[in-house]
Amino acid sequence: MQENLSALNIITDQDVAVPMRDGVLLRANIFRPNTSTPLPVLLQRTPYKKASAGYEPFVRAGYVVISQDTRGRYASDGEFKVFSEEDTGDPEDGYDTVEWAASQPWCDGNVGTFGKSYDGWMQYQLAKLQPPHLKAMSAVAIPTELTDLDWPGAFKPARRIHWWLNDMAPDLRRRAGMLPPHTPSEAQTIWDELENGRMLALLPWSRVVEYLPEPLASQAASWLREPARCPWKFREAHKRITVPNLDFPGWYDHCSGIDHLGSMQEHATTQEARKQTRAIIGPWNHLYQGRRKQGIFDFGINAEMDLIQIQIRWFDYWLKDIRNGIDQEPVVQYFVMGSEQWKFADTWPPKNLDQVAFHLASKGDAHVLDGSGTLQSEPLKNGATDTYAYDPYDPTPTLWDRTCVYNVSDRRHANHRPDILRYDTKPLQEDLEVVGNPEVILYAASSAPDTDFFDRLVDDNPDGPAMEVCYGLVRARHRNGFDTDELLTPGHITQFRIRLGATACCFRKGHRIRLEIYSSDFPNHDRNHNTGKNDLFDAEMVIAQQTIHHSPKHPSSLILPTCAAS
Repeated sequence: MQENLSALNIITDQDVAVPMRDGVLLRANIFRPNTSTPLPVLLQRTPYKKASAGYEPFVRAGYVVISQDTRGRYASDGEFKVFSEEDTGDPEDGYDTVEWAASQPWCDGNVGTFGKSYDGWMQYQLAKLQPPHLKAMSAVAIPTELTDLDWPGAFKPARRIHWWLNDMAPDLRRRAGMLPPHTPSEAQTIWDELENGRMLALLPWSRVVEYLPEPLASQAASWLREPARCPWKFREAHKRITVPNLDFPGWYDHCSGIDHLGSMQEHATTQEARKQTRAIIGPWNHLYQGRRKQGIFDFGINAEMDLIQIQIRWFDYWLKDIRNGIDQEPVVQYFVMGSEQWKFADTWPPKNLDQVAFHLASKGDAHVLDGSGTLQSEPLKNGATDTYAYDPYDPTPTLWDRTCVYNVSDRRHANHRPDILRYDTKPLQEDLEVVGNPEVILYAASSAPDTDFFDRLVDDNPDGPAMEVCYGLVRARHRNGFDTDELLTPGHITQFRIRLGATACCFRKGHRIRLEIYSSDFPNHDRNHNTGKNDLFDAEMVIAQQTIHHSPKHPSSLILPTCAAS
């Protein structure tokens, strides 16, 4: 079917069948300028239903845009395999689609790929097979491994169950002739108005497969049985990639792909891919990239970026050979929250960072909102302990909205919780710029054989909100690796090294740096049941008594990577 949209001077070809090497037909919508001149192609492969509009800026810039339903999704034939499975067929399908596009009369032989999240995963999958006509990609917001979607040793029930039920399941229900919902919008309405509380109260989590259609149910069950499985292996795939990538990671993006950059720089096949891969990192989350505002937080006019126009310049250089200077621009551009400035580096994290260490201290009352919990730069002369009870039946709640997508929060909303320890610096005498991954060295004991410890870095503005900056966690049994199980000896003091998420934040003069410590962030992360059993398959839960030590012998500390503020 062909439709000439004369008002936009764009031709749209709908549900075009693209043959794969095994005979399966995948279908795509194709948007192209009304011209007989062959042009470069931009390809988006997606399991979320191909686009019916929205790519006018790319088409007006002189590109043919292809949006394709991937195997087993919407109008495409074949059987769907979610990306937690091995051998999904998507690498080969992507290769075949690139080469098919290059052979069409409206293509000049140059193909690029674009898209974020699952669509970014699709790009890395096909790029590792080195299709000859692929010249560049913009794979955005996908981590380097499946385990990074959650956090080593934990499970993100809200995001994962929301995604399974509302994004992946509806089309499979339609294809199987099951009752609605058959579209994500129908499923989202049911989630918002009826089912989100019930689904997030499931015990144990393995029961979620009862509410999923096949083949997703079996694939989700396999994922839950083997949460340490690493099927993507993108760090290995980088060794076979020949083209550069442009990414837009966000400080609050749970799918941030920031680690692709360093691996591509070290391992990619060609010098172009190693030297020209780029990352522009802003104060964004997974839904709102390029925007200056998230909720009550306004990061300033400098945080606003037209990412589509940046992508157009990127593809103009690589697919049209327009010498626009993008190859000379900084490898890494990163936004510093607080100062609202963009800075530049050749690597992430930047080289030659300093470190500032703060020691945790208190009189044993850090669980009280106005207690004596402090972060001090001087070595401890004596010590105390802080204690709190972690009750998985009353977990510390996640501060977010019903999108179930991680974003910046005002930590004042959790001030009523007695199960959060708070340690603050004195008001800063000068700006302190933190860049990279902070680390917490925590000496802790628990009454449980397994439990969790969360550490959250907060920028406490005396005139405004207490802004979450970044966080990290450790599941005690996986403290020495996701693929190992080492239970705690109850009551025994253990050292935990907890790496927080990447950030760039200037703590301004007069603000306080705060570290929060607690044991749950539900439903962003699953509750540790404190039993030592498999929490995904066992419903028993018990209360854990947690003790945080800070003394000369057990100096719990916050380590901040810093650079000169400007």
